[in-house]
Amino acid sequence: MITKPKGTMDVYGEDAKKREYVNEILRNVCSKYNYNYIETPIFEATELFHRGVGEATDIVNKETYTFKDRSDRSLTLRPEGTASVVRWFIENKLYGNITDPVKVFYNGKMYRYERPQAGRYREFTQFGVEFIGSNDILADIDVISLAYNTYNLLGLKDVTIVLNTIGDKESRANYRESLIKYFTPLISNLCEDCQKRLKTNPLRILDCKIDNETDILKNAPKTIDYLNKESKDRYNTIKEYLDLMDINYLEDYSLVRGLDYYDHTVFEIIADVPGLGNIALGGGGRYNDLIEKLGGPSIPAVGFAMGYDRTILAMDNSNVNLNLKEDIDIYVMYVSKTEKETASYLVQDLRLNGFITETDYFNKGLKGEFKAIDRLNPKYIIILNDQDLKTNKVTLKDNLTKEEQKIEINNLVDYLDTNL
Repeated sequence: MITKPKGTMDVYGEDAKKREYVNEILRNVCSKYNYNYIETPIFEATELFHRGVGEATDIVNKETYTFKDRSDRSLTLRPEGTASVVRWFIENKLYGNITDPVKVFYNGKMYRYERPQAGRYREFTQFGVEFIGSNDILADIDVISLAYNTYNLLGLKDVTIVLNTIGDKESRANYRESLIKYFTPLISNLCEDCQKRLKTNPLRILDCKIDNETDILKNAPKTIDYLNKESKDRYNTIKEYLDLMDINYLEDYSLVRGLDYYDHTVFEIIADVPGLGNIALGGGGRYNDLIEKLGGPSIPAVGFAMGYDRTILAMDNSNVNLNLKEDIDIYVMYVSKTEKETASYLVQDLRLNGFITETDYFNKGLKGEFKAIDRLNPKYIIILNDQDLKTNKVTLKDNLTKEEQKIEINNLVDYLDTNL
């Protein structure tokens, strides 16, 4: 028997309905914040992620699905969404005379070869937003508030923004030197990957999944101590705005995020979830240098991304009432050939008028159809019989009260519109 690959899932039934529910919330929030939908290719040139995400990151070093196509070009299944959006922005030359920011959201499959666990898969769905073109603090606030409010609208409680800043180029350079100085005499006590990171990108040591609980990392220098005045003022102003908007946040000066393109603001969203504790559900930050790094002009940007699977896991554990629609509106019953012919076009007409409608596809007869009705639990049952059809009528039965009445077919949609 052929089975699905490790770290993937089949989404069907209630799981699919949960995702539809989450999708609707996400689309509505993005609409209110005036973000437009974008869809990028599932695979891109490998160089895009090496230059964008960073050679020293675990994603590029260990987790990408990379392959050669028939023309010997190196391609990679996208492990995250920001680099692809930036590539689209540059390729379409959207940087000319920006008078309004480019605000987009995506919602699609991503791929990372990592150890599958609860809420984490190798093929996963990620939602994200990108705000391109403004370096103003309000752009950061726009993205953070969208992320924060989305999780609250999804029904999660005790949502918190974990906040930090990496600062500008000067601040990052100072911080980088402090990390090299601190880690150099201790590096032999850390994992092999961290020993390599000391030479390539010491900030990545702080994001290590192996050594993250060691005293060495806990006692490492903090970003806040190496900010210049401009970076510190910017960070303090962001906190003032978050206070004004009643957005719950917690500072963590060791937070750097797992990608190389961030500067200034970085944040994660955590929630206190029963049975799981405080878990990270998404994150983002500012990336003012990425567009230039990938071949475009120097244009600032900020973004955020969330993983569906962990978010839905958190919603399940929090017993969020999704009010998923399980029942159908109408079931059309028939027995004879004439009744079946009427059922065929009546079902279509009802569906085109917005009613969730079902009928019999197995010629079960009345006994079988009543069993189907018990399973599907429609609000109304339409019973066709040849005598009624001669006068262009059907029997409409309220499945809750069991009351029946004769309705002319021409008036059926109007009646159902009023009562459903």
